[in-house]
Amino acid sequence: MSEHRQDDDFPDDGFSDAADRAADEVDYDAAHQATDEDDSQDGEGGGPREADMAVIEAGSRTLRTHVTPPAPEDDVPARPADPELDRQLREVEDELLGRWPETKLDPSLDRMTALMDVLGQPQRSYPSIHITGTNGKTSTARMIERLLLAFELRTGRYTSPHVQSMTERISLDGVPISAERFVEVHRDIQPYVDMVDGSQPHRMSFFEVLTGMAYAAFADAPVDVAVVEVGMGGSWDATNVVDATVAVVSPISLDHTDRLGSTPGEIAVEKGGIIKKSATAVLAQQPPDAARELLRRSVEMDATVAREGEEFGVLHREVAVGGQLLTLRGLGGEYEQVFLPLHGEHQAHNAALALAAVEAFFGIGSVHQRTLDMDTVRGAFAAVTSPGRLEVVRRSPTVVLDAAHNPAGARVTAAAISEVFGFSHLVGVVGPSGDKDVRGLLEAFEPVFAEVVVTRNSTSRAMDVDALAALAVEVFGEDRVQVEPRLDDALEAAVTLAEDEGEYAGAGVLVTGSVITVGQARLLLARR
Repeated sequence: MSEHRQDDDFPDDGFSDAADRAADEVDYDAAHQATDEDDSQDGEGGGPREADMAVIEAGSRTLRTHVTPPAPEDDVPARPADPELDRQLREVEDELLGRWPETKLDPSLDRMTALMDVLGQPQRSYPSIHITGTNGKTSTARMIERLLLAFELRTGRYTSPHVQSMTERISLDGVPISAERFVEVHRDIQPYVDMVDGSQPHRMSFFEVLTGMAYAAFADAPVDVAVVEVGMGGSWDATNVVDATVAVVSPISLDHTDRLGSTPGEIAVEKGGIIKKSATAVLAQQPPDAARELLRRSVEMDATVAREGEEFGVLHREVAVGGQLLTLRGLGGEYEQVFLPLHGEHQAHNAALALAAVEAFFGIGSVHQRTLDMDTVRGAFAAVTSPGRLEVVRRSPTVVLDAAHNPAGARVTAAAISEVFGFSHLVGVVGPSGDKDVRGLLEAFEPVFAEVVVTRNSTSRAMDVDALAALAVEVFGEDRVQVEPRLDDALEAAVTLAEDEGEYAGAGVLVTGSVITVGQARLLLARR
C-alpha cells in the first residue's frame, strides 16, 4: 500500500490541507500507512402516514405519460398479494411506526446494547462494512453489496430510509427480505424488545427495533458480511453496536445541524464515531475541517486510512448511454472500462469509494498488493441499481426521480441532470421535509428549473405548502412558481407544463426534495 501522497491525477480535496494543518497535533505519517451519494439519505422516512396515503397508494389519477419498463422487483417490492400476509405486515408496520420516529433521537446506545445482549450479540457473528456521511450512503452501500455478491459472498444490507416499502431496508443477497420473513423476524425479537422496553427509561425507537431486526436476520441467514448504513450521525446511531472492519465515510456536508453540529468539522466528529479500533477508514473527499477530524479519529483508533484523491479515486469518466464509463484507481491498481448504469459525477465517486471499501475488506493495499479480478468488478458495477436516484420512470415527457433533500445533494443532482439529459425546459416538483435547509435546496435547483411546482407528501414531516410557496417565490419569482398541495395534482401540473412546451421541445420533469416524496411519486407514476 502506498504512503501518503498527492498525485496530479486527482482533483484537490480536503485531505492534503487538513493533514498539513493537523501535523502539529498528530504525527499522522509516523502512526499510519494509508490503505486504500438522502438518499439515507440521512434519517428520512419512518414517520406516521396520514389518511391521504390511501389515495397515494391507489393512484388517484392516470398521468398523461408513457410508462417505462418496470424496475426489477428486487429493488422495490410491492405490497403482498395475499390479504392475510398484507394484514400481518401492516400490523408490524403500525407497531414500529407507533414508536419514536427515527427523527427523534436520544444520544445513547443503552437500548441497542441491551437488545444485542439479550439476543446473544447477533451483530458479532459476521464482519461488517459500516457506512456514514451526509449524501451518497445508500448508493455506495448498494455498490459495495453488488461487489461482494460478485465475489460469491453472502451479504446482508441494511439501509435507510426506504423508497416505498419498509422491507427494502433489510436485504439478503441483494434482495429485500420478503414480507413474510419481515413479519417473522419481528415476531422473533418482539419478546426481547419488550424486555428492553420495560427496563429502560424510554421504549426502543422505530429505527432501533428495525436495526435489531436486521442484525438478527443477518445472523439467522447467516451472512458472510453485513453492509450497514447509519441512520443519522455515527457515534450514537443505533447501528453503531457493530465493530466494523471497514468504516466508510461518504462526503460530509451540512444536514441535521440541530443534532449533529453546525460545521462539517463538528458533524465529522459525530460521524467519525463509526471508525473503530484497528479498522480501515475509507474516506471520500471532504471539507478540510471534516477531513482533519476524521484523520484525528483514525489516529486515536489506530485505524488504517485510505483517502479519495490520494490512495484511490476516479481517474476518468465519460457519459455513456444509460450511465457512464469509468476508469477507477483502487488500492491495488487501475480498473478500466467500468460501466456504471447510474448518472452523475457523484455516482462515479461513490463507485470509487465502494471499490476501495471492498478492496480493504479483502486486505488489498495492506496484505495483498494486487487488483480484484477485473471482469468480476466490471460485471458487478454493471448490475448496480439505486432506485430514486436520478431514476427515469416515464417518457414523453421524461420524468426523473431523485431523492436529494439538502443543498449539497441538490447541487450534485442539478449538475448531473444538466450533464446527462440536456433538457431545454425542466419543470421541478419539490416536496421537502420541514426540518431541512429548504431555501438552500431551492437555490441549488434554481439555475436548472424553468418552473417549479411546490407540493407536499402525505406525512406530517412535510413542509407546509404555503410556507414553501412563499420561500419558492423569493428564490424563483412569482411567475415561475405553481402551488399544488396534493402530490398527485403537482405531478399532473408538472407534466402539463412540460407537454405545453411541445413534443420536440426537450422538456422534462424532476421530482425531488425528499425520499418520501420520491417514493410516493413512484407509486403514483405506476412504477410498480
